[in-house]
Amino acid sequence: MATRSHMLLALSLFVTHVSNQSGASRWEERNPGVWTTEFGRHDTPTLTEASGSTPLKGQIEKLPRAELPFKINEVKLTKTRDYCVVSVPLKPGEKIFGLGMQMSGINRRGGVYHLQVDHFAEGHDRLHAPTPMYISSLGYAVFLNTSRPINFYVGVGNRRTDPKIPAFKDRNTDRNWDAQPDSGQVEASVQAPGLEITILAGPTAMQALQRYNLFCGGGAMPPLWAVGFWHRTPSLATSSQVSQEVDEFAKRGFPLDVIGLEPGWQSRSYPGSMEWSPERFPNPKQFVSSMAEKGIHVNLWENPYVAPGSSLFKKLESRFGSHTVWLGAVPDVFDDKASKSIRDFHTDKHLNIGVSGYKIDEVDGFDFWLWPDHATFPSGLDGLQMRQIYGVLWQKLIDNMYRQKGQRTFGLVRGSNGAASRLPFAIYSDTYDHHQYITALINSSLAGVTWCAEIRSADSNEEWVRRMQSACLSPIAQLNAWDSGKKPWSYPAVSEEIREAMLLRESLVPYLYTAFAQYRLSGIPPVRPMCLIDGGVESDQYMLGDNLLFAPMFVGAKTRTVRLPAGKWYDYSSGKFAGSSQTITIAPSLSEIPLYVRGGAAIPTIPGALRADSIKPCLLRCYGEGPYVAPIYEDDGISFGFEQGHYFLGTARINKGKITTKLEDGLRPNVMTKFEYVVIAP
Repeated sequence: MATRSHMLLALSLFVTHVSNQSGASRWEERNPGVWTTEFGRHDTPTLTEASGSTPLKGQIEKLPRAELPFKINEVKLTKTRDYCVVSVPLKPGEKIFGLGMQMSGINRRGGVYHLQVDHFAEGHDRLHAPTPMYISSLGYAVFLNTSRPINFYVGVGNRRTDPKIPAFKDRNTDRNWDAQPDSGQVEASVQAPGLEITILAGPTAMQALQRYNLFCGGGAMPPLWAVGFWHRTPSLATSSQVSQEVDEFAKRGFPLDVIGLEPGWQSRSYPGSMEWSPERFPNPKQFVSSMAEKGIHVNLWENPYVAPGSSLFKKLESRFGSHTVWLGAVPDVFDDKASKSIRDFHTDKHLNIGVSGYKIDEVDGFDFWLWPDHATFPSGLDGLQMRQIYGVLWQKLIDNMYRQKGQRTFGLVRGSNGAASRLPFAIYSDTYDHHQYITALINSSLAGVTWCAEIRSADSNEEWVRRMQSACLSPIAQLNAWDSGKKPWSYPAVSEEIREAMLLRESLVPYLYTAFAQYRLSGIPPVRPMCLIDGGVESDQYMLGDNLLFAPMFVGAKTRTVRLPAGKWYDYSSGKFAGSSQTITIAPSLSEIPLYVRGGAAIPTIPGALRADSIKPCLLRCYGEGPYVAPIYEDDGISFGFEQGHYFLGTARINKGKITTKLEDGLRPNVMTKFEYVVIAP
């Protein structure tokens, strides 16, 4: 194994002289395979400072060592009057992935990207997570650790002084004339006095993403209940109406784990009081307790702008920003005292009666929706910088709040940014194009965040079913009926198809929980884009965990193609052989879900479960020829004990009719679950 000094020598440690700047920059290998430098003096906070993330060095050290496909002194750092500029070389044919949670496309080469929380992205939606990080198909990643808006020119913009500039061509006479010749560089610029740059080696594209996620503290590890099914009730629903709706789920045999309360749970909203409505929720403690007795967790919607006259407003009066949002005061959540007041308030009013989490809305708005760029905050941040990290700061605040209680949470948020992979939130959006939902789901993994591909409504039975199938095979499965009032059974002609999709989701909780554990411990996201599996650029199919491949159907489509990567693949439901290393065309009926299993895999399931924490024998569904292997993860499902090693991570193996388990990591000597197995065959 190469030593640290050997690797640094191989990467040609150097000093880069920067124009218009005194001093020099030096690359340092801060963690294995992670090189960082800074030129100038960066703004505070950086993204890692804002999120409170620290590298999981022990996990990073488990990844294989790698060399970069370029010499590190080829990375150019320059300073103009207003901008810090980074230039990283590109090889011919190299693909670039990431650059935020985009709603369109996968390969970013040949594009210009302005990474702002409120910027309209390609695909006509805001950038909910403008993560300034990209991953190369050659097996490395580049992360610019700044909370300022940043611009990326990916193979675009030819410097006149570049010795490799393409030859001039006459458009009038040369048919090979190109309006946008490739520059052979990624150039990024940020309007700031300095910048911190991190380069992460693979050796593969997936391992580069793993290294980034682990550098940012690992992936979010939800409590077990959060992996089940979520339902949000109409905005002005009362406690009795919510209780009746929860009871109807049980009566009809539909799974349910989380009930989400929308703006009407508060006495005032837009801006919010963050206090219970005495009319709609006269006894919140009793309501939350009654939900807990039914095995249901309560999630509260909040718009994080405080209504004048509310008790929280009085606690924070001197710690608001200069401008309002919808006449609500904006807490300076970068200020420690303000954050403590918010945590104390929420703990007293919500956590102490059993509230399980939050949905943080409206932290992704435009400069005419939120505060202007020139807004000021007591902590010293300006409006532009605060807008980039406001969602991250709220996520960190809530995470810390639950950590003080010793219990895990998981919630939803409208805006995030880089270095936030460890924070227990999934992003959601007002956009509602099904194709964009799936592309966003794939790109969320490439941006180091998690996405909730919720369902809200539909124009037909077919759309209702296809959207629900996609939602149920996403990291977080949710029906968001805050406006529509829809129930899973609102389309009677297809209620059985909806029920089956939801039951499939609930049955897969053991498998999905293991995928989240891999996210936390190794940095591999639950949703795995094909570009990280084998270099494909599909934006409408993805791996879910190690062994499932999902290819969504969209309304109006009778057929679709599915590209099966290397290995043998089988239909999840029937066990029928689907193909190997080939593209197939399928024509599934409305009730059929295009879900495929890798041959030799065993998928841990809880058939018929209506709750994520159902305690039943775990059925291992086996496909193809044995022996069969299933990754298995278990912990207590609610605490942070897993951070001290109190978990089981290993495998269950079925060979010649015998099931054995093997511990690979953690402190628990044996899993508690009892296993059974079945070979799924046509």
